[in-house]
Amino acid sequence: MTPAAPARLGPLTAWAAEQFGLSPDALRLTLAAGDASFRRYYRLTLPDGATRILMDAPPTQEDSRPFLAIATDWQAAGLPVPRVYHADLAAGFLTLDDLGDTPLQDSFTSPVATLAGFEKAIALIHELQARAPGDALPAYDEALLGRELDLFPEWCLAGLLDIAPPPGWEALATRLIDSALAQPRLVVHRDFDAMNLMLTDDALVLIDFQDAVVGPLTYDLISLIHGRYRRFDAATRRHWQEGFRERAISDARLDPAIDAERFCFWCDAMAAQRCLKVLGIFCRLTLRDGKAGYLARLPHFLAHLDDSLAPWPEFAPMRRWLDATFTPALDKALAARGIEAPSGEVMTRETPA
Repeated sequence: MTPAAPARLGPLTAWAAEQFGLSPDALRLTLAAGDASFRRYYRLTLPDGATRILMDAPPTQEDSRPFLAIATDWQAAGLPVPRVYHADLAAGFLTLDDLGDTPLQDSFTSPVATLAGFEKAIALIHELQARAPGDALPAYDEALLGRELDLFPEWCLAGLLDIAPPPGWEALATRLIDSALAQPRLVVHRDFDAMNLMLTDDALVLIDFQDAVVGPLTYDLISLIHGRYRRFDAATRRHWQEGFRERAISDARLDPAIDAERFCFWCDAMAAQRCLKVLGIFCRLTLRDGKAGYLARLPHFLAHLDDSLAPWPEFAPMRRWLDATFTPALDKALAARGIEAPSGEVMTRETPA
């Protein structure tokens, strides 16, 4: 968790007290959460026992305008997002609904609960794509997709491992970008993950949506099923992908001419793009920002990457390079830092309860 920021805690407390017409001494703040950014979240307890969440987003490092604008627009569209009660964008302070402490991830207490939770989350993606207005959102365009892919050679290969990009890297990047651009364009949360879905009264509420864009239909789906803490077998992923395709066609978000094989390629190419981006981001968080815990997750996303490349012969050269060059270099780098990556269990729809 991101640690508290003592220099900002006093001003944040004074600001919150002013919003509620109370003395600062009447408020109680406890650190509730941090994330990969520089934002911090505090639980504010009022004298009557009611609670709110205070977001501290230092304006020199975090721009809270997109969060506020998206929260306002999505709430008006009937989407489940936290209400913003007060906002001081110049200071970087916001008061939000307290959604509790249970992300969807924490409900995965059994295989049955895990699969049910993922299916509930997939249903929310359909709702998001059907309702969220996208006119004011940035485009997930060729330039942004390319900048994300560039994180892999810059921060993971050169920064962490000191190795060169694989042969054919530029051609691979172009192929992945072209596949993303060929898809229908809808609102994309961009970090649709079980840790960014809060369970409140058994309903899911979206958080961390400030980076939303208008982009590929499949992005949020693969962000979920190729996420941080779960890995599923090919049959389970295909089951969800085909169900998503059929629902998107039924809702007129997808042309019926897009068959299952083409849609699966879109999903896998999108997953490969995102996994490469995440490998780069996690290295940057470690090397540039000094954040701990991210390198141990690299093998998990490497496994996701291999899962996405494996079905397609055109990606065989990349898989061979990953096996012969990248994986040994990564293992050596992690061992040198004393990092043991957790073993990744592969779940199936037939996993016994």
